Amino acid sequence: MAGLWRSYQALMSRYPWTVQIVTAGSLVGLGDVVSQQLIERRGLAQHNVMRTAKMMSIGFFFVGPFVGSWYKVLDKLVVGGSKSSAMKKMLLDQLCFAPGFLGAFLCISGALNGLTLDDNIAKLKRDYPDALVANYYLWPPVQIANFYFIPLQHRLAVVQIVAVAWNSYLTWKANKM
Repeated sequence: MAGLWRSYQALMSRYPWTVQIVTAGSLVGLGDVVSQQLIERRGLAQHNVMRTAKMMSIGFFFVGPFVGSWYKVLDKLVVGGSKSSAMKKMLLDQLCFAPGFLGAFLCISGALNGLTLDDNIAKLKRDYPDALVANYYLWPPVQIANFYFIPLQHRLAVVQIVAVAWNSYLTWKANKM
């Protein structure tokens, strides 16, 4: 495990953007696998590989780039590593970024699942409030710790590790028709 962490650190220092995006896509995909196998109890024979591929693509092309970029912007908006700075970053993250990001995630997944605009809006009205409340239960304490203890280049990875559980919930919610 220590060797794996050192390899990850070396890759992060050389290719931070690429590693963040690959990590995000992989972990969103892992979240979907956990969702299908543990939450939905589909079994391997009924596993929807195409759905996992769609979720991974959302991770690669949306989650990784947007969250990674947001953390860079947030670090410029709120400078410092104090408790006060961590609290400000968490509040900006949860009040300004999370609501829109979550809505966009649900809309993108709906579009990739072939929902019409009207169906996607109806699904968003049904699922968004629950997902936002669940977000507020999980993410504020995680983000305070993340912003206070974790260096910028590792924040997306920390979020994505915690997000395996979150992604399991979110992919279940996003794919529940």
